[in-house]
Amino acid sequence: MIALIQRVTAAAVTRAGETLGAIGPGLVALVAVERGDGEAQAARLAEKVVSYRVFADAAGRMNLSLKDTGGGLLAVPQFTLAADTDSGLRPSFSNAASPEEGERLFDQAVKNLKALITQVQSGRFGADMQVRLVNDGPVTFWLRAAAASRTS
Repeated sequence: MIALIQRVTAAAVTRAGETLGAIGPGLVALVAVERGDGEAQAARLAEKVVSYRVFADAAGRMNLSLKDTGGGLLAVPQFTLAADTDSGLRPSFSNAASPEEGERLFDQAVKNLKALITQVQSGRFGADMQVRLVNDGPVTFWLRAAAASRTS
């Protein structure tokens, strides 16, 4: 599983004018499920996202995690992160999980996140959504919790 995390001052995801989720300071996690991913990757990715130290401590160093700050998390399904872009000018999605498996594992990751922190909002799998965010820093990291057949 892949998460592109961005430290934000605020973020929201909407669909057809309806707000699906919104947070203040915290993280946006764009999440992709790859073929071969399972429950273990959903659990590992959730732990990694909330524990990754991207917030400044009193000395101004990135030493604090979302768990430490109590900020919000907005999880948005984003299968395009699983694209193979190594050749040609059109992405291949052969590495992405099937839509059914992707939805199941995205939902599991969100459930895992909610077990770890209290402020979790999410987008809707398979929906055409609009994401608005104010990237703080900007600070953006690509995280991966790989299946055994791949390396992290």
